Amino acid sequence: MNTGVATRDWLEDPWTTLAALAVPFYALATIALWFADRPYRGTRWKCASVSALTAAALAMAVNQVIAHLWERPRPYVTHGLSTHLLAASSPDPSFPSDHAAAAFAIAFAVLAFSRRAGIGFLAGAALIGVSRIALGLHYPSDVLAGAVVGWASATVVVHIGSRWIGRAVAVLSRLSDPVLKPLWDRLAVLQLTQRRPRRGV
Repeated sequence: MNTGVATRDWLEDPWTTLAALAVPFYALATIALWFADRPYRGTRWKCASVSALTAAALAMAVNQVIAHLWERPRPYVTHGLSTHLLAASSPDPSFPSDHAAAAFAIAFAVLAFSRRAGIGFLAGAALIGVSRIALGLHYPSDVLAGAVVGWASATVVVHIGSRWIGRAVAVLSRLSDPVLKPLWDRLAVLQLTQRRPRRGV
């Protein structure tokens, strides 16, 4: 199913590299949203970060339920002749894709807070999903189902769990704001210094 990638080094190498880097980078980007809000000011990005991580956790839990109802074998198991495994094998069922579910849950949650950032996260989620197919780990339908689970999980968290997310952000902010404020103040001073015109000698 992924012969077109596995038989071409100029495609295989980029996809394997992308698959190795995309997930940790995506996770770090989600956590980094928390630090985009100035301490003791707004909480928009903090809520986006917590909502995204909560939606991803919910999506993973839903996937476990679905996987127990239908234990679909991986494509490299069922179609060994036409599927080339380009990554470590997994004992988990193929349907739905956990990576796609978590990535799209994060993306749709972020989209609820910022269209521009959400589109960026959606692009990243799409790349993660396609990479799972390119590596021979999932069928396209696994990734599509994961995206649907991710969207549904994000919808539940953003529209139903917003009150609890707000409370969690308030509690966590009390811990992080005192630590982050000196860093923000120093950054502001550096920016102000750089903007000042230099006097001629």
